[in-house]
Amino acid sequence: MLRTALIVALPIALAACGGGGGGSGLDQSYVARDVNTLYSLAKERLDRGRYEEAADLFNEVERQHPYSVWARRAMLMGAFAHYQDRSFTDAISASQRFLSIHPGNSDAPYAHYLIAMSYYQQIEDISRDQSITASARDAFAELIRRYPTSRYAGDARIKIDLVNDQLAGKEMEVGRFYQTQRKWLAATMRFRQVIEQYETTAHAPEALHRLVESYLALGVPAEAQKAAAVLGHNYPGSKWYERSYELMQKHGINVLS
Repeated sequence: MLRTALIVALPIALAACGGGGGGSGLDQSYVARDVNTLYSLAKERLDRGRYEEAADLFNEVERQHPYSVWARRAMLMGAFAHYQDRSFTDAISASQRFLSIHPGNSDAPYAHYLIAMSYYQQIEDISRDQSITASARDAFAELIRRYPTSRYAGDARIKIDLVNDQLAGKEMEVGRFYQTQRKWLAATMRFRQVIEQYETTAHAPEALHRLVESYLALGVPAEAQKAAAVLGHNYPGSKWYERSYELMQKHGINVLS
C-alpha cells in the first residue's frame, strides 16, 4: 500500500487578524462576531489541532461575513481543516466548492492539490477496490494539466508514478489469480493492461514473464516468443527474463533477439 504523503503546506496567509480566541469549547449556538475575532478564533482552534471545530468556525466566517475578504480565505481554510481532521469527503467537497466560486483565484492550484491529496490519503492495499486510487490519479493529472508550473505540479508527478504502480499492482494480482484458476485468456488481458498502460512501473518485467507463461499455456508459442523477446530487450538482467528464458528452452523455443 502506498505510504501516506507529507503534510500539505497551505500557501495562504495564516496570521491571526486581531483579538481572537481561546476558549475551552466551541459554542454551537449562533453568536454574531466581527470577522477578525471569528477568523482568529478559527485559526486558534486549527493551531491547537481541534480541526473539526476549526472547520465549523471557518464556515461561520463565510456565513456571517460572506462579502468580506476573509470569506474566500476561510472557505479554503475550512477545507484544509477537514483534511487535517481526515474528513476527506468534506475536504474534497469544500475544495470543489471553492473552485466553483473562485475558479481563477491564485489559490486554485492548492484547492486542486487538496482534492488530489484527499483521494491519495484514502488509498488502500491492492487487495481492496482501487477506485479511490484511480480518482487520485485523475485529480493529480488534472492539476498538472491546468497548472503545469505551479509549486504543486512536481509533487503531483511523483504521486502519479506511485499511484500508477499501485494500479499496476492490482492488475497483476488479478492476473495471477486468473492464472491459478487456469483462466489463461483473462490473465493475458490483465498482464497486457500492465504493459500497455503502466509500462514504466516496476511491475512491467513480471507482467511480460506472466504473458510468456499464459501464452504457452494457451498454445500460442509465437506470442510467448514475442513477449520473451521484449522482456529480454528491455530487462536482460532481470530474474523474470531468466525465468522466461528457461521456460522457453523447456518448450524447445528460441527467444528472439
